[in-house]
Amino acid sequence: MTRGAFCRTFIRLRSRRCRINIPAQIEKKSLWTAAARGCAEELCGRHSVLLAFSALFFFSLIFSGCRQDMHNQPKFIPLRSSEFFADRRSARDPIGGTVARGQLHEDTYLYTGKRGTAYGNELPFTPANMHVFLTRGQERYNIYCSPCHDRVGNGNGMIAQRGFRYPPSLHQDRLRNAPLGHFFDVMSNGFGAMPDYASQVNVEDRWAIAAYIRALQLSQNAIAADVDSANQNKVNTTLPKIFIPSNSKSDLEVPRSQPNERGVKP
Repeated sequence: MTRGAFCRTFIRLRSRRCRINIPAQIEKKSLWTAAARGCAEELCGRHSVLLAFSALFFFSLIFSGCRQDMHNQPKFIPLRSSEFFADRRSARDPIGGTVARGQLHEDTYLYTGKRGTAYGNELPFTPANMHVFLTRGQERYNIYCSPCHDRVGNGNGMIAQRGFRYPPSLHQDRLRNAPLGHFFDVMSNGFGAMPDYASQVNVEDRWAIAAYIRALQLSQNAIAADVDSANQNKVNTTLPKIFIPSNSKSDLEVPRSQPNERGVKP
């Protein structure tokens, strides 16, 4: 065998051992590619599902915070019409016999001062401490009544002095003989130019003011016989006289409206 034939035979055998199986390699590569594509599609599918759930959760949070339940309430604005009722009035009359909470007012005399149609002349309850009760009435009277009636009850309060209508004196015979229920009713419902004070003064305080008015009337129109025997000696005690110097008589007669040295009225 010549050298050239040996080389050709060796090269042919060597090439046969190292020959690449192209179809097998392509098939194997196709399998790997298909597997990789399947994994990628599976991963993309999972990612898409996760993304969809995340987006749904995010938008649900946004829209849950934008609910209009507190803005668009199922209510009727006052005097607005309604198609539900035949008369088209949304404001309905309360059912007969309906009583609002806290307004039952079972004790009629306590809340009206009347027994039937006549005013009563006694308190609807017995105060635990009459002194404290009258002190409370005096305090409320000085706050709400004295601006017009003044603190003594003569009807010369500061409001009247500034131009408001003068109220009657609480010491005239008509009001001295008026029952307590009359004063309570006037405070509750008003009378003439006087407005009601039901919203400013509660029921118990109105009765306390009425009781204080009666005490005020007694204090300004009392006589010696009204004083008990234990205190009669205090009434009969002669009070010391105030000594006024003779040279001060002219000073007392000078009117207060007279200008002083500076030409300004005091």
